[in-house]
Amino acid sequence: MTTRAICCLGLRKQYPARPAPVEAVNGLDLEVNVGECFGLLGPNGAGKTTTIEILEGLLPATAGEVEVLGRHWGEEDDALRQRLGISLQETRLAEKLTVRETLTLFRSFYRHGLTPAAVLEQVQLGEKANASVGKLSGGQKQRLAVACALVGDPELLFLDEPTVGLDPQNRRQIWEILRSFRAQGRTILLTTHYMDEAERLCDRIAVVDHGKVIALGTPAELIARLGGDHLVEVAFEGEGLDDSALHHLPGVVSVRREGDAWCLAVTAPHVTIPALLQLLESAGRRLARLTTRHASLEDVFVTLTGRHLREDEPRVA
Repeated sequence: MTTRAICCLGLRKQYPARPAPVEAVNGLDLEVNVGECFGLLGPNGAGKTTTIEILEGLLPATAGEVEVLGRHWGEEDDALRQRLGISLQETRLAEKLTVRETLTLFRSFYRHGLTPAAVLEQVQLGEKANASVGKLSGGQKQRLAVACALVGDPELLFLDEPTVGLDPQNRRQIWEILRSFRAQGRTILLTTHYMDEAERLCDRIAVVDHGKVIALGTPAELIARLGGDHLVEVAFEGEGLDDSALHHLPGVVSVRREGDAWCLAVTAPHVTIPALLQLLESAGRRLARLTTRHASLEDVFVTLTGRHLREDEPRVA
């Protein structure tokens, strides 16, 4: 039995365009193990959705090798699709059908699977079984979309932004559904714009930018690569300091500009902060604000790509 659920080598997807073709995926290598929840992170336009649609068999690759559950697309595709569950970034369901009718329809696509009633209870929609899809809230529709992906009892679940736009309560409900699925030894590949979601759910993460994997590891491993366990964010009045002065403070591993502030990755904040305050005083700069926090996956992402994962967050200057 293979230990790899997904393997792709040298994956490329090129779209014709003028004056030059667009490389949506540009030599991407990826391996996902059976039984893990694997996260694919990247800014908009990085190639995440294109990659996942190639792996799902929805798009042909321009070049490269793709293996899913030990099979290649183009060889017994229907048998492979019977083993997959897919929830697209935007799932448009017929709004006049009831929840039960919708799930019954999706169950009919599979030779084997779960009963619609069992899946509705699993995603906590049993009380909405007779409600029309159009009457559901946004969170309920998202849970129904996940239910449609689960009803075939898949070995491998593809989820593209499964909780986008949901409130914290609905997000956590979907997290519990996914944890239960993974606890059965099943495999999940998901893309997400929420760093806390990736940290909580994913065993390993690949950061993708410009169509390539630029970092790979567990959340803890990726955070450790920053070199500093803590972040010190500081803003001050007046003209900015030369960032070389910040680099030379004791305990500082790296420095980046974050809007009107500086973000310092440090190993020992109790050593760095007094030295920082002394530097500001000697330079005649008045402190506007100072905060400390533990380093996160978001900091890894910004360090690697120079951008925040979500468009509505501040950009690095």
